[in-house]
Amino acid sequence: MTAPEATPASSESHAAPPASWRDGLAVYLQRRVLVVMLLGFSGGLPFSLAGQTLQAWLTESGVNIKTIGLFAFVGTPYWAKVFWSPAVDAIDIPVLTRLLGRRRGWLFLTQLMLIAATLLLACCDPLKAPGLVAVAALLVTTASATQDIVIDAFRVESLTEPEQAAGMASYVAAYRIAALVSGAGTLFLVSGFVSLGFGQQQAYGAAYIAMALLIIVGLAATFLAVEPASSAKASVEHVAHIDENAARRVVEVAIASLKDFLSRDAAIAVLLFVTLFKLSDALATALNTTFALKIGFTRIELATILKGVGFAASLAGGFVGGFVARSFPLSTSLWIGGVLQALAILAFSWQAVVGADPAWLTFAITAEQFTAGLGTVTFVAYLSALCGNPLHTATQYALLTALAALGRNVFAAGSGYIYDATGWFSYFLICAASAIPSFVLLAWLQRRGHFEALEAAKV
Repeated sequence: MTAPEATPASSESHAAPPASWRDGLAVYLQRRVLVVMLLGFSGGLPFSLAGQTLQAWLTESGVNIKTIGLFAFVGTPYWAKVFWSPAVDAIDIPVLTRLLGRRRGWLFLTQLMLIAATLLLACCDPLKAPGLVAVAALLVTTASATQDIVIDAFRVESLTEPEQAAGMASYVAAYRIAALVSGAGTLFLVSGFVSLGFGQQQAYGAAYIAMALLIIVGLAATFLAVEPASSAKASVEHVAHIDENAARRVVEVAIASLKDFLSRDAAIAVLLFVTLFKLSDALATALNTTFALKIGFTRIELATILKGVGFAASLAGGFVGGFVARSFPLSTSLWIGGVLQALAILAFSWQAVVGADPAWLTFAITAEQFTAGLGTVTFVAYLSALCGNPLHTATQYALLTALAALGRNVFAAGSGYIYDATGWFSYFLICAASAIPSFVLLAWLQRRGHFEALEAAKV
């Protein structure tokens, strides 16, 4: 669906009126928002199970460090998911789609796959069969990435406009809490099982089984959820192509999704803006842990600040971002989030001057985590607004998030070379300055009437 044109001189007349704090809090208690929060918990659980927690298991099992390094490849599905996201839009799951609906059928399937893959991983021995562990971990990340595709599409299609920002804030908070549970929580469980007399491998296996059972939270959310009304339009479309080969249908949907997006005004500029908006934050976080350790902080000091104050700040920032996105027009909320997350990076430049000062590091990490959370929620509210066609929600949203992740997964790869050439003080100045191109694009899109067009398309 191509958004209608709007003249640059027009105001964002269709933006929602400013919300009171009471209204801003009440929206979090809406059933649809609570369902998305539970889905966020289900989405966040696998993140550490195939990442840091698995790395700890491999290390304690005595696996060669070179082999451990190769396990980074099990995270490939998180950025490659864009290539199979059209299947979520194009294919109905036999029986499940009829019983639960288009999106809920996919949710149920991916959650069952996730439970099965996690249980398989729990049964593996990293030292005796590292190859099988890698296969099981890859199955976990594949099921997890597919679940992320479906949850994103479900969230965009099921929440009303006033609920979108609150839904994303709740989702991010629950996702991060779940990642903490499956990270630090799993390690605590392992220690507890060992104290009860379990062997190390048995303890890790039992802890992973416990994490698999927690995915039932996602299944409960799937049954509590109501299928988005927009699924009816997609069902009509699917009936019209019921005799087509499934693979051909997926390709057709992928092409149609791309054409649909590129047909809108300033599409290339929008894609560039999506790619660059979180670049400054991605560059800063790429080396902030190394930076803190290099200037004299201990691992314990850093972990305490990051997992304690920093974690709380990120959650608070997400909820404030939800209120900002709900209270202001899209362009204004993006300016607020973008400018604040860039300015917060400057605290690390000053940290390079004062050295290993715990009080200032606490402030710097708090500011960075809070503004990053705020900026993420306002940004995702914008991404959600871009996905207005229910026939292509999963495909287009996966494309946009893949582009947004380029800063973290690709551009940040050169961060060490930038530091080596400039030093810490200048490095973080450059990180903050890297936000300028996104501000230029934001101003240009605003003058062109891009955001007014998105607001008008909601009405």
